[in-house]
Amino acid sequence: MNFNLKSEEEMDFIPIIPLNETDAEANEKIDIPSELSLLPLRNTVLFPGVVLPITVGRDKSIKAVTDAYKAHKLIGVVAQKDSSVEDPTAKDLENVGTVAKIVKQIKMPDGGTTIIIQGKSRFAIDSVIMEEPYFKANINLIFEEEPPKDPDFEAYVSNIKDLATEIIQLSPNIPTEASVILKNIENPSFLIHFVSSNLTIDIREKQKILELNNIRERADLLMQFLQKELQFAELKNKVTNKTRAEIDKQQREYFLQQQLKSIKEELGGDPNEREIKELQKRAEGKKWPDTAKETFRKGIEKLERMHPSTPDYSVVYNHLDLLLDLPWLDYTHDVYDLDKAKEILDHDHYGMQKIKERILEYLAVLKLKGDMKSPILCFYGPPGIGKTSLGRSIANAIGRKYVRLSLGGIHDESEIRGHRKTYIGAMPGRIVQNIRKIQSSNPVMILDEIDKVGSDFRGDPSSALLEVLDPEQNHSFYDNYLELEYDLSKVLFIATANNLQTIQPALRDRLEIIELSGYAVEEKIEIAKRHLIPKQKEAHGLKSTKFKISDKVLEKIIQDYTRESGVRELDRLLAAIMRNLARQLAMKGKVKATLAIEDIEKILGRSKYNNEIYKSANIPGVAVGLAYTYVGGDILFIEASLSDGKPELRLTGNLGNVMKESAATALSYLSANARKFGVDPAMIEKKTVHIHVPEGAVPKDGPSAGVTMLTALTSAFTGKKIKPFLGMTGEITLRGQVLPVGGIKEKVLAAKRAGLKDIILCSQNEKDVQEINPDYIKGVRFHYVKTMSQVIDLALQE
Repeated sequence: MNFNLKSEEEMDFIPIIPLNETDAEANEKIDIPSELSLLPLRNTVLFPGVVLPITVGRDKSIKAVTDAYKAHKLIGVVAQKDSSVEDPTAKDLENVGTVAKIVKQIKMPDGGTTIIIQGKSRFAIDSVIMEEPYFKANINLIFEEEPPKDPDFEAYVSNIKDLATEIIQLSPNIPTEASVILKNIENPSFLIHFVSSNLTIDIREKQKILELNNIRERADLLMQFLQKELQFAELKNKVTNKTRAEIDKQQREYFLQQQLKSIKEELGGDPNEREIKELQKRAEGKKWPDTAKETFRKGIEKLERMHPSTPDYSVVYNHLDLLLDLPWLDYTHDVYDLDKAKEILDHDHYGMQKIKERILEYLAVLKLKGDMKSPILCFYGPPGIGKTSLGRSIANAIGRKYVRLSLGGIHDESEIRGHRKTYIGAMPGRIVQNIRKIQSSNPVMILDEIDKVGSDFRGDPSSALLEVLDPEQNHSFYDNYLELEYDLSKVLFIATANNLQTIQPALRDRLEIIELSGYAVEEKIEIAKRHLIPKQKEAHGLKSTKFKISDKVLEKIIQDYTRESGVRELDRLLAAIMRNLARQLAMKGKVKATLAIEDIEKILGRSKYNNEIYKSANIPGVAVGLAYTYVGGDILFIEASLSDGKPELRLTGNLGNVMKESAATALSYLSANARKFGVDPAMIEKKTVHIHVPEGAVPKDGPSAGVTMLTALTSAFTGKKIKPFLGMTGEITLRGQVLPVGGIKEKVLAAKRAGLKDIILCSQNEKDVQEINPDYIKGVRFHYVKTMSQVIDLALQE
C-alpha cells in the first residue's frame, strides 16, 4: 500500500477518509444531473467515498472545475488511458468514472487551482456531448448492489483488513494510525474502495476494480493484489534486514531493479551510466587504429558489467579515458617554407650554422618525399649554449608542437615504459603522457639531459629509451599501461647532453650526434645585444628606457666576470645590471644614457677572473694546458717539482685515472729519452718527482694533458723556463707521438679569452681549428706537431 499517490498534475496527497456511508445513502443526499462536466486525471483513479486534494493545471480542467463549483459543485472524474498524453481527447478517457463533489476550491499563487473532491457514485459515460472549452458528457449512474450477508463474504472482508494491516505493519513509511482507521471501517463497499485507492498497483488495475459491478468479484480481485503487495512488503522488509528472500528469484530481482531505477531517477539518473555514455560519445568519430578501437569496445563492455564500487572499475575507466585522450592519428602539418624556417632559426639563435643546415636538410627531404622517419638528433655541448631553446625554435620553424621531457635523475624504467595498469597508482610512461598532453602524434620532443639518466634496482631507463629512439622500432612502441603499440616514428626527437661518455653505448649508437661548441667573445657580444639585453630589459620594466651598453663594456663583462662556454652566467650578470638600473630609475627618475666600465665595476664589483696569471710562467716546471670541462674550455696549470729522495712519482690535484696514466707515461718517456732532451739520466734516478694540478677541489681527467705534463717535467729537469703566453693540449705515447684530442674549439676560445698568444696542437687537429671563424682567433698563432721533440723545441726557452 502507498499513501503517496499522484494527482492530475503529479502532486503528492494523502486521502481523507469520510464517515462510513453507502453509495445509495450518498446518492439520496445529492441530486446528480444526467449531464456532467468531466475532469480527466492522469495518475490516479477516484473511488466512491474517498476524499482527495487535486492540483488542476490544464486550462480545460480549470475551466470545468470553476464552472462546476459555481453550479452544483458536482463533476465527473475519469482516468486517462495513457497518462503521458498532455491534451486528451474523448477517446483517451476511460468509460467508467466517479461522480465527485467539489468540497473546496483553492487558488494557488502560481496560477493553478487546488480542489478537494469527494467521490460519490460510479457512472458510465453514455456519450461525450462537448469537448470545448472542456469535456461534458451524458452519464448513467452505476448503483452498487448491497453487500451479501453470508459468512464467505464476511471472511473476504476480514481477510482484506488483515492483509492491509500486515502491509501497514511491514511498511515503515505508512503511519500506524492507518491500521486503526481500517479496523473502524464497517461498510464493506467503502473498505474495498479505500484500500483500492491506497494500493500500489497500476492505474489500469485500479480502473479494473472500479469497473467491476459484482462486489464479491471486486473483493476477490482486491485480495489478489493485496497478496502480491504483501509479498513485496515482506521482501522489502527482508532486504532491509539483510535476510534471504524466499519468493521467486526473478520477481525479487525485478523488484530490486525497479527500486534502484527509481532511486537513480530521483537523484537525476545513474552517474556511472552517464560516464559510460560520455565515453561512447567521445569515441564517435575518433581517428584511431583498429586495435585501439577494438580495445575500447571490449573495455566499454567490461565497464558496463562492473559495479562502480569494485576496485577494477576505476582502472578500466582510466585506461579507456587514456585511449580517448591520445591523438592516435592526429598530426600537425609541417611547414615546408625553407626560407621562412631559416629566417626563424637565424632570428632565435646566433651562429650554430651546422645545426641550422641539418634542420633545413631534414625539411628539404620532407618537402621532396612527403614522408620520412624522423631522425634522432642529439645536441652535445656545454651548458648554457642554447641546446634546449634550439628545440623550441625548430618546432616553430617547421610548424610543429613542442614538448620538453627532462630525463635528469630518472632511475625508474617505468618512467619511460609506464606501469602495469593493475598496480596501485599506475600511470603511463612520460613519453605517452606528453603525447597525451600535447595532443599531436608528431611533435618536436626534447629529451633533455639524456646523459644524466641513472639506473638502479628499479631498472635501467636508458635501456628503455632504446626502443623509443630506434627509428626501426619506435613505430610500434609498447607502453605497459597502455597495453597497445603506439607509433612514435613521426615524432622528431631531439636529445641534449653535456657528456657523451655517460650515455649507454647502445643508446648513443642510435643518436645522430651534433656537437655545439661554445661561443667566442664576439659571438657572446652579439647574443647579448640581440637576445639577452632586450629580454632582461623587458623582464625588469626597462623596455621603454633608452640606454646603451657598448661592445667594449660587454667584452669587459664577458672576460672579467665569466668563465663559461655558454651565456647563462652572462645572462645573470646582465640581470644584475638591469636590477641596479631599475632601482636608479625608480629612485631618481632617470638612468645614464651610456654605461661605462666604471659603472659596471660599481654594480658587479671587482673582476672575478684575472688573465694575467696565465700569460707567463716565471719558473721552470710550470706549463699551461688547455682543458675541456663540463662548462666548456678552460685553462689549467701543470706544475712539476723535484726533490732529493727515493725515485718515485707523486700526483696531486684530484686527478682521474687517465690523467694519472698520462703523468706516468710522460715520466717513462722522459727517462727513456733523457739525453735527447739534455737531462742527466742519473738525476732522474735520484729525484722524487711531484706533479700537481691546482684547484684540487675540481675533479680532472682525460688524456689531453699528456704533452703539458711532459713539457713541465722536461722544464723542471733541464731548469729551462717555458715560453710565456703559450698553451698546449694533446695526448702522448711512449714512442713520443702526439695524438689528437677533442674539444678543440672550446680550448682555443678559452686560450683566446685568457690572452694566450701561442697554442701547440697535434697536426691532426688542424682541421678542427679551420672550422673556427678566423675573426674569433685573431692574434693567436697555432703550432702543429707530430712528436714530443717538436713540442719541447717550441715550448722551452733557450
